[in-house]
Amino acid sequence: MPHIIILDKLAPEGLELLDQTDNITYDVRTGLSGNDLRQALLEYDGAICRSGVKITPDTLGGNRRLRAIVRAGVGTDNIDRDAATRQGIIIMNTPTGNTLSTAEHTFTLMAALSRNIAPAHQSLVEGHWDRSAFMGTQLAGKTLGIVGLGRIGQEVAKRALAFEMHVIGYDAFVSAEQTVKYGIEYAEHVHAMLPKIDYLTVHTPLTPETRHLISRAEIDLLKPGARLVNCARGGIYDESALVEGLKSGKLGGVALDVYEEEPCTDSPLFHMPGALCTPHLGASTEEAQTYVAMEAAELLVNYLTTGEVRHAVNTASIDPNTLRALRGYLDVAHRLGILLAQWHSGGARACRLTYRGQVTDENTRLLTAAFCAGLLEQALDEEVNIVNAEVLLRERGIELSESSRSTSGVFSSAISAEIDCSGTIYRAEGTVFGNNMPRLIRLREHRLEAYLDGNLLIFTHNDVPGIIGAIGTTLGKHQVNIAQMAVGRLGEEPGGEAIGVLNLDQVAPKEAIDEVLQHQAINSVHLIRLPGHGELPPWLPAG
Repeated sequence: MPHIIILDKLAPEGLELLDQTDNITYDVRTGLSGNDLRQALLEYDGAICRSGVKITPDTLGGNRRLRAIVRAGVGTDNIDRDAATRQGIIIMNTPTGNTLSTAEHTFTLMAALSRNIAPAHQSLVEGHWDRSAFMGTQLAGKTLGIVGLGRIGQEVAKRALAFEMHVIGYDAFVSAEQTVKYGIEYAEHVHAMLPKIDYLTVHTPLTPETRHLISRAEIDLLKPGARLVNCARGGIYDESALVEGLKSGKLGGVALDVYEEEPCTDSPLFHMPGALCTPHLGASTEEAQTYVAMEAAELLVNYLTTGEVRHAVNTASIDPNTLRALRGYLDVAHRLGILLAQWHSGGARACRLTYRGQVTDENTRLLTAAFCAGLLEQALDEEVNIVNAEVLLRERGIELSESSRSTSGVFSSAISAEIDCSGTIYRAEGTVFGNNMPRLIRLREHRLEAYLDGNLLIFTHNDVPGIIGAIGTTLGKHQVNIAQMAVGRLGEEPGGEAIGVLNLDQVAPKEAIDEVLQHQAINSVHLIRLPGHGELPPWLPAG
């Protein structure tokens, strides 16, 4: 009979669900740490925690019994993922439980900011009655910009539309057609929406691409008096730029629930007129805590009794024979997804996978899932792996299809992946050299052979003399070393359109990219960050 330990305080509804489940027993043992926690975990098949307990490599050391840990919440930073994976322990989370609470808190901050609720209340506390000092603005008729149209972004949009606001949305993985279905005007990129909006809210994960997504340059594009809200992740807004925007009067208000460093008890924004700040309360409602407790209990019970895995963040169930046969191509498919996620222009509406050669005899559905995981892993504010990636992609209104061709072509096996972005097709094809060397063999219609790892500089250009030398000189001036180089033509004759791929030892700075773009024969430049050689995703253990 499976035995479960509850490591943090859990809403009663979660415990009630466990009470009602036959053939499951549980104990509530909170406040454990160090060796006490390690010894306790040796006695259980599954664990449920929140953020109060820290599960480290030491606390998991030598554990041969524990099979799964469920975090009643979204973040799993308090669980050492590598250590759990090495021990064969599945980590799951509850990504949907706080959706409505976070959406409501976003809207609460936006409304409170517009009507000067906090300073008006403080004025009464201090014995003043000054109605004219707190003139507000109504939401109806205003334009709200939303960056990130996942679960929370969509719920915020619904509430804004109910308040008769006009909504403009941007999401790299939601097409214009899908956005219209939500009743939202589609924006091709973030900068395109900024001059049109009165309010801005962000609902994306914090990644290298979204860190300081809104900084000084973006604030300059906004209407005077625009108001900014962030209940997603600290660091998406550049806090120093927010301070400057409030001081200059460019911003009409800033409302934050999250901060670049947390816990945050001292910020210039706390003391500024026009700022409204709360201590990361997005998920702090009784209902959200109930939902995540019940979902955590359900996830763990289902896994321990039926083997079902949902919302796993570190692994997927693959039998050893399949893993040995597909590891190299799972890696290639995942890398192709990461590449296309950074290369495409946004507004994706369809993905197509084509398999050729010997790999068609294997489980290509796993390869498709690996591609989806790579495509989405930096775009969603939740963990993505081959268990949940395909579902998450389809939830965003993106069509997914795959086909197989037994003929092998130039290589014994190959994977072709393409994204349709409102008629513009981005295509990449890869294969495996030897047992574990991923290679890029096609971009759009250009054949080439490039290493599919590390920092890639992809550039399209006119096939004329001097291009490679000019780029090499520019990168050298900025202390960026070229490790490998590949160039592909459309045809056999020089002079047409060509594409190049440089593997760089360092990430090229923006100044170098801008300088390369100034060359009259260069048409486009994209910097792509891929995993290093031999670096596998957490759900694909080495072996």
